[in-house]
Amino acid sequence: MPTPQTALIPSQVPAPRAPRRRIPLLPPPFRAAAGDGPPRARAATATVWYLRLLAVLNIAAVLSLPFREEVHEHNAGEYFTPYLATAGLVSAALALFLAVVMRRRKRAAWLFNLLLAGPLFGLYVLALTRAPYREHPFNWVSTALTGLFVAALLLGRREFDAVGDRSNPRLALAVGVGGTLVCGGLGTLLVHATNKVAGAGLRDEIAYTLLRGISVGPLADRFAVVQAPRWADMVINTLMAATFLLVLYACFRAPRGACLLAPEDEARLRALLDRHGERDSLGYFALRRDKAVVFSPSGKAAVAYRVVGGVSLASGDPLGDPEAWPGAIDAWLAEARRHAWTPAVMGASEEAGTVYARHGLDALELGDEAIVDLADFTLDGRAMRVVRQAHNRVRRAGYTVRVRRHEDIPAEEMAVLVERADQWRDGATERGFSMALGRLGDPSDGRCVMLECRDADGTPRALLSFVPWGERGLSLDLMRRDRACENGLMEYMVVELLLRAPESGIDRVSLNFAMFRSVFERGARLGAGPVLRLWRSTLTFFSRWWQIESLYRANAKYRPVWEPRFLLFAKSSDIPRIGLASARAEGFLTLPGR
Repeated sequence: MPTPQTALIPSQVPAPRAPRRRIPLLPPPFRAAAGDGPPRARAATATVWYLRLLAVLNIAAVLSLPFREEVHEHNAGEYFTPYLATAGLVSAALALFLAVVMRRRKRAAWLFNLLLAGPLFGLYVLALTRAPYREHPFNWVSTALTGLFVAALLLGRREFDAVGDRSNPRLALAVGVGGTLVCGGLGTLLVHATNKVAGAGLRDEIAYTLLRGISVGPLADRFAVVQAPRWADMVINTLMAATFLLVLYACFRAPRGACLLAPEDEARLRALLDRHGERDSLGYFALRRDKAVVFSPSGKAAVAYRVVGGVSLASGDPLGDPEAWPGAIDAWLAEARRHAWTPAVMGASEEAGTVYARHGLDALELGDEAIVDLADFTLDGRAMRVVRQAHNRVRRAGYTVRVRRHEDIPAEEMAVLVERADQWRDGATERGFSMALGRLGDPSDGRCVMLECRDADGTPRALLSFVPWGERGLSLDLMRRDRACENGLMEYMVVELLLRAPESGIDRVSLNFAMFRSVFERGARLGAGPVLRLWRSTLTFFSRWWQIESLYRANAKYRPVWEPRFLLFAKSSDIPRIGLASARAEGFLTLPGR
């Protein structure tokens, strides 16, 4: 049986981790800078609450006929209502969306509100100089509320400092034109099919549809030759509201972030890994080229992240000197705040979680990483019987394993292995983000380790690829096998690596990550509570599709040391959004392109 041909150089023992600490929440989204005082932040918060209130009132007016008629009465003739109070789904959607993006401190949203509310306030003030309008007390209330909103915008202007994507105006224009044509066309067909009055022309039906898209009130009642049912008016208004929301999303969406890791940044990261790579088994995965990176002011530490759906998703621990981690984390959080990204960290260790805690992030334990300490690994004993039997059965079937560094594999052989890995991949999407490199056979990854398994006829049947973990460790990156091969082939390859690695200076190997491992372990014990048993049953059910429990069982058979990994987040309300972004980053959820 072949033996490893390249020695794996020894290094230092990793430093002990800091004790676990409680991690507090971030401060509120609007924080007054030093010397500015609280009024600025309070004014910014007031604008958000005003928009939320108007969204609720508009929705209530749409659902309640008496309330809607009251709003319409105070929005016609000699009356007028406060900013965005129109009793329509479009205005409700607009107020709700603006509340969301204003809370994220979008500068474009602040400017949008000011351009709408400012001239409207000026018009109201001008109207109050005329007798018919100033005689109605409600008009004074509407003017005062609109003026207070404009004043709050101006007072809190510095709080809205988040920038948008430069391509947003073009995308918003395309979405607006396309959405209006589609929804207008569908609405016109609906009006034509349901019109109760004969003799309406196409121009009248189109105009009626566009006006109904703005309001379900008496705005479109001026067309005597068009009278559609109430439900048709609601459908048209809902379609236009959805189109308007899409336009607003395109206009105010967060920047998508850097798509590629710059070559000079990658060189700096590799230098940090050379000095401090033994600290974190996930450190090498920071070299994924779909990540961006931000460095500490000293350049001695860095945080690698990827922006997915407005979430700045970092993975693993910061790279580099732990004393410089705070500077890198500060720079990463400042970048997220500048672009209104939601900050989150996947798979942080307890040591890194303690440092992130001092920057205001809360923590949730995701699961455990299986790390095999080779000094304690053995195939002897009853606990290893299943692994030992699988290993012996596959070996007797004539399978062999070859272990090499990537740099020692000829280009022709590597091309074949890459092609086989693509053929054996389960599905069209490459999965993995926090614990996967996302590439195979790249010349820059020459220190990675490849395990190639062949059957008795010399045909390749499976491969494993490990990235360096410092100089005395390996971390699993890729597992691929032919579905028609012998059962237990993965166990055979892992055991072969664990048995041979000490001869080459390797003393630890990081295997797969087991999500919610403690739930499966504690939920199966005698005396487990009903909540824990229910949680375990739920995870077992979902394991039919996502292999949650099977990964835990596959790792547990090697008797590893379990190292907890954490999800770090700013607010509990962000967890669903972060979960969706994580699923997209890991390849479990693929959204259709525009």
